[in-house]
Amino acid sequence: MQFKDKVAVITGGARGIGKCIAEQFAAEGALCEVIDIRDGNHYVGNIASRQTLEQFAAYVLEKHGRVDYLINNALPITKGIDQCTYEEFRYALDVGVTAPFYLTKLFAPHFAQGAAVVNIASSRDRMSQPQTESYTAAKGGISALTHALAVSLAGRVRVNSISPGWIDTDYTEYTGPDAAQQPAGRVGNPLDIANMVLYLCSDKAGFITGENICIDGGMTRLMVYHGDHGWHLDGQE
Repeated sequence: MQFKDKVAVITGGARGIGKCIAEQFAAEGALCEVIDIRDGNHYVGNIASRQTLEQFAAYVLEKHGRVDYLINNALPITKGIDQCTYEEFRYALDVGVTAPFYLTKLFAPHFAQGAAVVNIASSRDRMSQPQTESYTAAKGGISALTHALAVSLAGRVRVNSISPGWIDTDYTEYTGPDAAQQPAGRVGNPLDIANMVLYLCSDKAGFITGENICIDGGMTRLMVYHGDHGWHLDGQE
């Protein structure tokens, strides 16, 4: 119960990685406040809205008076340059970058001693597939925002980010090429991320701030050329 009675705020915590993070915090005694756009037994709201962010922050502070941990996890949309509209791109940045910044700003005077912020970025902050510009820009933005906040909040709040790779939220066990393409030999699951979130919020990580930790089974470290290890570019033999 290392987080007993600590207040943990998780955005996008109704399912997937966010839900797992909330469950792990709760299992360690934390008081969790989740906001998500989906209906459920949590604060329901769209964090792309400034009004929603202000109302949610007021709700948390009225209820608890402080925040110990803020986990910015909510997922921006994934659309690429061919299909993504101006409004959709703005929405992705609102959810993925503006909301984490503004929530941190709203909570800044109310962070408890030893507080920590953990931003969930993505390995897409350093590599891309075609047609992912909205998502990739948002994740690149939150990675950069992390070290800026860490410097601005130095001595008050530690701020770090995690860049997940392929995380299967249904805990599917993949075999064959899907597993073999990752040096760890498997696809990740939400616990791989939640465990690091809790570590970064713990006293054990007291000397870590401004860092981005990539949890991707080593996938972004593997150099792949056409013909290596049986991999072939489409249309070539």
